[in-house]
Amino acid sequence: MDNGPAGKDLFPSVQRSGTAPVGRAAPAGTAAEPAPAAAPGQRRHAAPDRGRAAPWTRLAWLPLLLVLAFQAAFSLRLLGADTAFGDEATYLWAGHLEWAHLLHGSPVPGFPAYFSGTPVIYPPLGALADSAGGLAGARALSLAFMLGCTVLVWDVTRRLSGPRAAFFAAALFAALGPTLHLGAFATYDAMSLFLLALATWLATGAGERGEATGRMAAAGAVLALANATAYATVLFDPVVIIVTVLIAWPAGRRMVARRALTLLAVTAILIIAGLLAGGSSYLTGITQTTLERAPGNDPSLTVLLQSWSWTGIIIVLALCAVFTSWASGQDRRRTWLLAVLAAAALLGPVDQAILHTTDSLNKHVGLGAWFAAIAAGYAADAFIAAGRADRPAALATAGCVLALAFPAFFGIIQSQEFATSWPSSASFIAIFRPLADHGDGRLLVEDPGPARYYLPAGAQWQRWSSTRNIVLPGGASTGGPQAGVVAAGVPAAFARYISQGYFSYVALNFADTTALDHQIRADLARSHHYHLIEVVPYNPPGTSGRRLTGTYIIWHYRP
Repeated sequence: MDNGPAGKDLFPSVQRSGTAPVGRAAPAGTAAEPAPAAAPGQRRHAAPDRGRAAPWTRLAWLPLLLVLAFQAAFSLRLLGADTAFGDEATYLWAGHLEWAHLLHGSPVPGFPAYFSGTPVIYPPLGALADSAGGLAGARALSLAFMLGCTVLVWDVTRRLSGPRAAFFAAALFAALGPTLHLGAFATYDAMSLFLLALATWLATGAGERGEATGRMAAAGAVLALANATAYATVLFDPVVIIVTVLIAWPAGRRMVARRALTLLAVTAILIIAGLLAGGSSYLTGITQTTLERAPGNDPSLTVLLQSWSWTGIIIVLALCAVFTSWASGQDRRRTWLLAVLAAAALLGPVDQAILHTTDSLNKHVGLGAWFAAIAAGYAADAFIAAGRADRPAALATAGCVLALAFPAFFGIIQSQEFATSWPSSASFIAIFRPLADHGDGRLLVEDPGPARYYLPAGAQWQRWSSTRNIVLPGGASTGGPQAGVVAAGVPAAFARYISQGYFSYVALNFADTTALDHQIRADLARSHHYHLIEVVPYNPPGTSGRRLTGTYIIWHYRP
């Protein structure tokens, strides 16, 4: 990590004792003390500033290492908390198929038409980690990305507000339940957040001088990669651009325009080039999963309250930072920057509140929380620096560090709940394994993701259909390339193929497509050739059957 422009805080948080704020005169009636002359080529620092900053400067990496150790420990404990979630299983399974396509020319399903991120970026990378260490290895890859996010929020905050603010920003971000959970969750979310943070780090590192064309181009390329990894990250592109503008503002409007245009142009050009190379299926996927995402049935208030319970502490501190900066009246640019960072925490919750859905909410709030943590760190530093004679800064710092125990406690509990919020598929996989692997018949499985991931038969993807669409022998879908994202399949199509004995096994859990499941069960009964052979109850890990949450019912076709 570089030290930014000349190692100077771009936005000194508060007035230090014994010195007047930058750009303001000393109080009336007080003679300003002459500053000692600086040696040629050296900058002049007030003695009180140097005295206070020295401990944090000398040990700058030690607090960060402690934060990273905490984050790693409490994410590692979640690596084996549950079997693969449906999204984890789907992305890792897709990654293995993409590698087979790349190395051997094997056909692959039309992933671009219904994935909410480019299938050729995270899925193959996650599949490599899965090949090396199984599901735990793929989840550990996400932990590496999330640790990188913490390092980046620390360094960006250090540049803007100093090392003490950087510690609290990193600690608050690392203690969040969504952060700890994403560090043990094998989806594209951790990677996309890391890329978004890296783009911001590159843009803010340019400081206040020069065009920084190389940095802006690099930031634009990384931002485009983040958008391709997860389409939802485009919601935060304006935040990165506005932050870039505010950082460069002292350099003049022309310099600001050049930086912003470079960043925006590189991002746009790469995204357009990717869309042209990918074809219409990518446009279909972006439209269906992001631009015209189907609304849910969750009340908006529920969405906002859940988001608040996970990131409320950071939002409150970020708003305090905005108010503190505004009240000081010293730097309007700093106030606007803090306001933009605080507002970023609201983008994800508000977007999903409009869509009335809590699906993936605990993952999406982490994107905005990363930006808001920078402002929250500033607020903590401002509180400590505004000390009185009877409250030394060291004592206030110690008190704030101890106060971190509260968000850490709630973050640990929440992350455990996130990591065990879906039923274990272990019992179903154990029973379905011999049925799927010892034959070549076609399979209709509601929520087939875990089964396709865990079973060797998953590589034969043309055999697998879900209750959202039917895969035909040639690999096409009865619903077309865009079928199967959120809506249930067409009942008439399932009735027709069931009457023809198309499926060797049918497994339903009456969870995601309940109405269609009941229709399928009636169709199975009418055919007289499908016989119920197994009922598999499943429950969250660690409940030992005390709280069953569902049942898989398996039918077998016998002519």
